[in-house]
Amino acid sequence: MDFGLSDEMRMLSDMAYKFAVNEVEPAAAKADEEEKYTPEIRKKAGENGLIGCWIPEEYGGAGVGFLGNTIITEQISRVCMGIALNVTAATFGSENIYYYGTEEQKKEYLPPICAGDTVFAGAYTEPNAGTDVAGYKTRAVQDGDDFVITGNKMFITNGTVCDFMVVQAITDPQEKVHRSFTQFIVPAGAPGVIKTKIKGKLGIRASDTAEIALDGVRVPKENIIGKRGAGFYQLMHFFDTTRVMVAAQGIGISQACLDESVKYCKERTMFGKELGSFQITLQKLTEMWIRIEALRNMTYKASWLLDSGKPDYHLSAMAKYFAGQTAVFCANLAVELHGGYGYIEEYKVQKWYRDAKILELYEGTKEAEIMTLGKVLMSR
Repeated sequence: MDFGLSDEMRMLSDMAYKFAVNEVEPAAAKADEEEKYTPEIRKKAGENGLIGCWIPEEYGGAGVGFLGNTIITEQISRVCMGIALNVTAATFGSENIYYYGTEEQKKEYLPPICAGDTVFAGAYTEPNAGTDVAGYKTRAVQDGDDFVITGNKMFITNGTVCDFMVVQAITDPQEKVHRSFTQFIVPAGAPGVIKTKIKGKLGIRASDTAEIALDGVRVPKENIIGKRGAGFYQLMHFFDTTRVMVAAQGIGISQACLDESVKYCKERTMFGKELGSFQITLQKLTEMWIRIEALRNMTYKASWLLDSGKPDYHLSAMAKYFAGQTAVFCANLAVELHGGYGYIEEYKVQKWYRDAKILELYEGTKEAEIMTLGKVLMSR
């Protein structure tokens, strides 16, 4: 077993972190304060091959797989998880096109995303239906060669800034719930699409989040992704892959908390001694380090398995769960180690503390991951 990264992956890691320091860090505080999306950074990221890097070269991507995407996500998230989402989640939803779309759909929609020219959104979650897919209300009714979509979506990443959305809707209500859904490509500017930005988020404030209303939105049947009635299974596959990206966010923000805490504990003195000389301080820093290393190994393995064509979706779920736990743990200790200074905006750890919590909530709550993995154990 070789746990070392290839020269290509090490270079990718260095390049992504340098990009984050040079392009993301100067904009991070203001973007957080003003809840400002950063299209100019996304465009530069596309020019540097950092968007959709998991997409093969024939469709405009860098072709470095999900491990490459994990590394990029980790390194940019070390600086700002909100702006990192503007880069790495510009593809959000297009994974369905890559896995299930027609050749024509792939050639039309994927290259502009990788170039940083267009943005996708996955319009899945609804006001009363996140984990509980049986609660979905959005309908797509066939009318000749078109489908007419009506419903509401909530907490949609890139919702007001996207060019296209992948919308999950019920097309066959007479079927069993898991065979009633179909996915559609919907232009964000289509008549009947109403986008409302959600403001006042606790964290990842630079990332755009929105409520979407679909009021009789008409799309041609050619905009169906994959098979009619297979939307649920396609969506589950989507989450099985994107959970690895969420885990990578957790690595990045946790590493940032550790790095900043070590730096502070070397500079700060108490009772005439360096803060880092106290046993309780060393315990906190060491526990952060141990958890980060465990998370990184778990996430890299899950990414490598995806690229090897041997995905372990249980491991992906474990990595996502542990990422939330680790990020919240590390951010909390970082604030504690900074004391009162950790509570003011002059110090970065207060922002990371706010950002970290979302990792326990989106792409499947920590409770949902536990239920899913627990059922697997009990079925054996």
